[in-house]
Amino acid sequence: MSIRYSQYFKDSLVKLNQEGRSLKSIAEECGPSKDSIAIWFKQATPIINKGQSKTLKDFKKHEKCLAILEEENEILSLIA
Repeated sequence: MSIRYSQYFKDSLVKLNQEGRSLKSIAEECGPSKDSIAIWFKQATPIINKGQSKTLKDFKKHEKCLAILEEENEILSLIA
C-alpha cells in the first residue's frame, strides 16, 4: 500500500532540496524515498515553453486539455 502525501508536504521537501539539502538526507529525515522526492522535484521544476514558465504537471495538464479539444473539434467537423 502506498502512502499519499499532501501537496504541501511535497512542496516543503522540494524546497529543502532546492535550498541545498541532499535527497538522501531529506528521505532519511522525512520518510519518503529518494526516488519519490526526485520525482516531485522534477514535477516542480519550471519548463520554459514559448517564453512561458510552467511546471511539468501544468504542462501535462495543458497537453491533456489540448488533446480533448482537438478530439472535440474533429467530432464537430464530421457532423458539420
